[in-house]
Amino acid sequence: MRAFLAIDLPAKIREELGRRQALFQQALAASPDRDRAIRWTSPEGIHLTLKFLGEISDEKLHRLIEQLENLAPFEKFSIKVKGFGFFPDARRPRVFWAGIEAPAALARLAAQIDAALTAIGFAPEARSFKPHLTLARFNNLAPQPTLNKLVHQQSDADLGRFEVAEFYLFESKLAPGVPAQYLKWRRFPKKR
Repeated sequence: MRAFLAIDLPAKIREELGRRQALFQQALAASPDRDRAIRWTSPEGIHLTLKFLGEISDEKLHRLIEQLENLAPFEKFSIKVKGFGFFPDARRPRVFWAGIEAPAALARLAAQIDAALTAIGFAPEARSFKPHLTLARFNNLAPQPTLNKLVHQQSDADLGRFEVAEFYLFESKLAPGVPAQYLKWRRFPKKR
């Protein structure tokens, strides 16, 4: 199974992200520098990744679930979705994202998950945790002047706020020519 751990988004946030994506797409369609190699994320598939796991065996899946069920509970916290940007940067964009403003509790949760899974054989995260919501990916790592201009114009755009009290184990189903499908497998912490 190809899997990852993520925070799911409320429908209201997804709708706003989808609306913004449509506005960016319209502006790009009219632009002379439009890039046809942009792969837009379906609004239904946008999530806040805590840890990508990759392909995992059934045995490792059971160990992962057991480990996550034993995590210390975390207090609810609030996340604000605000602004846009690029990874690694606007000169060589690979990912176009919506930003996340969150308390230290979010980074602590990601670190807690990483430590728990490292203890059962998953590779520790090599990069620091940079929470974001992926809106698009670029096949061509060239500057996107039109999109970059729109990003600067909307750097303070407030896209909504939501409470986090849970995260999920998702399965990622990939097939050629269709958007990835993300299926929720398990909720953490488990409802008592």
